[in-house]
Amino acid sequence: MDELAVAGGLAGEPIRKAKCVTIDLNVPADAEIVIEGVIDPQVLEPEAPFGESNGYVALEAFNMPMRVTAITHKRSPVFTSIISQVTPSESSVVKKVAYEPLFLTHLRDNLSIRSVRRVVMHEPLTNLRPVIFVQFARDTPRTEVWRGLHGTATLRPECGKIVIAVSEDINPESTDAVFWSLAYRSNPGEDVHIAPYRRGVQGSQYGPSQSESTMLIDATQKYAMAPLALPTRGHMENARTIWDELGLPALATRSPWHGYTLGDWTDTWERFARRATAGEWEQNGVETLARQRGGLAPETPVGKVEKPA
Repeated sequence: MDELAVAGGLAGEPIRKAKCVTIDLNVPADAEIVIEGVIDPQVLEPEAPFGESNGYVALEAFNMPMRVTAITHKRSPVFTSIISQVTPSESSVVKKVAYEPLFLTHLRDNLSIRSVRRVVMHEPLTNLRPVIFVQFARDTPRTEVWRGLHGTATLRPECGKIVIAVSEDINPESTDAVFWSLAYRSNPGEDVHIAPYRRGVQGSQYGPSQSESTMLIDATQKYAMAPLALPTRGHMENARTIWDELGLPALATRSPWHGYTLGDWTDTWERFARRATAGEWEQNGVETLARQRGGLAPETPVGKVEKPA
């Protein structure tokens, strides 16, 4: 791919080029600063330690130096720097907006996994690439979930050391929500797969081994579950309206912020809930009293004894 052609497309006009002074290369004519030089791949020298985007210091290592042959610049050049150490940083923000669409396109278009909703790369401290969350539509077949997990982990060798699949009611940008899904929607004995012989993450060259492994986790909803134990959206929105009318401090909601059904909810329970919120709880008591029976162990689910009304 011609990088200058891509740059011209982004700029909306061709990038003007100029020939270097001392080497046979073309550079952008409007560059602020141009440093020309020669690199001998057979000669290495120690590179000083520096802060890396994985959150650790890159220790001194032998790398190829460049012998500078010329420096040209504008009369008043602007030197643009970038901070790339502990994430989030400038470099991770730039990568995130490019990598996430790249993975989403790969899963949806190249692998034809249409049920993928989002791909979110975890940024704080982990530096995007090792930890990736993939959000799937509800009722996605497990075979498709696992195709998505493997497809995410194998697209790029430096990305996807840990890949976690969640359902579309889980906000993949919320690690709290992801851990909630891990805790209650995954069985480590069945839903975790470890694949060996992965290239080490950034900085692994300083450790005892450069070969690592990949962990894939299916934390999607696999069966009908009880609703989320919060008031429904209408009640929560009404509460927020009252909150604002009272002039209380601004609220910052985090997903999940209202209740919703996950499949295991009957018309009877819905009727009970509506009565309770309307103050008609006594009628619920009358009906449950009429359903008393013996011969059952405590905590026996009603759904295993009674057929839904």
